[in-house]
Amino acid sequence: MFNQFVEWFAEPLSYPFMQQALMIAIVVGIVCACLSCYLVLKGWSLMGDAISHAVLPGIVLAYWLALPLAFGAFVSGIFCAVSVGYLKENSRIKEDTVMGIVFSGMFAVGIVMFARTESDQHLMHILFGNLLGIEESDFIQTLIIALVAFFVILFKRRDFLLFCFDPSHARTVGLNINVLHYGLLVLLALVIITAMQVVGVILVVAMLITPGITGYMLAKRFDVMLMIAVVTALLSAVLGVFLSFHFDVATGPSIVLLQALCFLIALGISHLRNKRSDLDNNLSAVKSASN
Repeated sequence: MFNQFVEWFAEPLSYPFMQQALMIAIVVGIVCACLSCYLVLKGWSLMGDAISHAVLPGIVLAYWLALPLAFGAFVSGIFCAVSVGYLKENSRIKEDTVMGIVFSGMFAVGIVMFARTESDQHLMHILFGNLLGIEESDFIQTLIIALVAFFVILFKRRDFLLFCFDPSHARTVGLNINVLHYGLLVLLALVIITAMQVVGVILVVAMLITPGITGYMLAKRFDVMLMIAVVTALLSAVLGVFLSFHFDVATGPSIVLLQALCFLIALGISHLRNKRSDLDNNLSAVKSASN
């Protein structure tokens, strides 16, 4: 039994492309989990969705100009974020409405541009990821971008936390709110570029939101929330890669499904905890009344 268990994990790792896929999934999953905690606290879930869809026209344009696709995705994502901010400040439209208009419009433009482009890069790989088919150059690029984003988050973690919790207090203690605001947007665009290689532009928002909201439901302290998010993302990445190999299913969606399962488990635990808390409060009230 033990030998079969070891073989179940060892067989996929005998292939170099599986080793590469596992490494990318782990690194990207951890970075996404860290950033997702800040996005959940800041209420930027829809912003992540907007930028993840808005990178498509930038990717196609970069292909036309023979530029790195990651550069086009980054510029397109930043353009989306700046456009949302400009329209919000210069119109009476609410921010969520602006985001919906901008990201759906840019995503539609990207699909039209891609349909008019003759390329050997299949649309499904951009939309849903191609973790098992990442080339060596893209592998190195993704690792570098993910590590840069991770160390920036690590270095500025307290400033970002204060900015997400209370921007007014952050301004009072001398922090530059604009720098933190656009810095978080730049990090979001960078992480989306890395996660795009794993699950594609459509499912990337799941990796940016699910770990954070899972940790948020189970923890009352940010450091515990961050730890839970990283652990669930790590487990989902590892198991998703191995399950996709043994059951011959898409790797990116497998990772996202496992993260969704972790969220459902967290939801159940949170519900049971609340019921137990209510029961304890009722018992305390009854005892106080009887006394």
